[in-house]
Amino acid sequence: MIRPSWEVVIRRVVVAAVAALALALAVGGGAQAWVAAERRGALAQREVAELRVDDALAAARDDLGARAASSAAWDAAGAAALQADARAALGSAVARARGTLEASAGTLGDDAPRTALAAQLDVAQSEGPTASPAVIRRLTAAVTGAEQAVHAAVADEEARAAAAQEAAREAAQAATTPAARAGASTSGGASAATDRCATTYGGPAFYTSAPTDGGDGSNGRLPGSALSAVSWARDSRGTPFYLRSDAAAALERLNAAFRAALGHDLALDLTYRDYDTQVAMRAALGSVAAVPGTSSHGTGLALDVPELPCDYGWDSAARAWLVANGPAYGWVSPAWARQGGSNPEYWHYEYRG
Repeated sequence: MIRPSWEVVIRRVVVAAVAALALALAVGGGAQAWVAAERRGALAQREVAELRVDDALAAARDDLGARAASSAAWDAAGAAALQADARAALGSAVARARGTLEASAGTLGDDAPRTALAAQLDVAQSEGPTASPAVIRRLTAAVTGAEQAVHAAVADEEARAAAAQEAAREAAQAATTPAARAGASTSGGASAATDRCATTYGGPAFYTSAPTDGGDGSNGRLPGSALSAVSWARDSRGTPFYLRSDAAAALERLNAAFRAALGHDLALDLTYRDYDTQVAMRAALGSVAAVPGTSSHGTGLALDVPELPCDYGWDSAARAWLVANGPAYGWVSPAWARQGGSNPEYWHYEYRG
């Protein structure tokens, strides 16, 4: 067997070493290239993921913005609808209340409920156009409440008038019964009736006034062009009973109904009162008479029936009829002149239109 020489051995060792080194270098370089490729791939995937996240965030932001805009639009539309509904309700309430105010004119002895309603309508008109829905709803409730108060007052007045009319009917019926006539025919009954029915006025005589020559139209100075005389009566001196023309026309209609119900004309004592007569009455009667220039008689819008308690007094059939039916013709017994009023006068009536 031939042994290789040491040069051959050395050559083989060197070749093996070189081959091993080359193999090692080749393996190392491939690993590094693979790692670099993996890193590049991971970076690319990360960049793609980040882009996707950014796109998702942008889409979410856009969606939130769209939702916010839509919500704001709906909120604005809802607020506008609430405002429109509230104003429509207020408009309807105001229209109804104005109708009630007009229809109730002259029907109440005490006009306080109508005055309160008129004031509430003024508030609604001034504040309503710029008010919030909540304030508009409060205004609507206030107008409605004031209108209901007027309805209640009218209903009370009608109930009182109906009761008075029924009392007048019963009194008139009782006065025509045989027992009533027989009682009045006895001497004692006649004397008692005379005392009970005597006039309640004990002052000096005063008379109704004619139109004021050259009058300027102020209280107690009304010219003939502003006044008209009623057709059925004159005072004891022959002076016609003058009233403002519209009041006189209404009284003509009232008297026709009064005559149909009670069988005789309405008796009159005083109507228009000029300024000089007001001065004389104040001097004679003191505070019972109005301050000159302030009397309702001086406007041609008031009348006095005779101060005869049996004919026109508190419990008379005539007064019951006038209180019940007079307002339909614009003539009322004012609150201050009623029993319990500040200056009770069963004989006094005023025209309110």
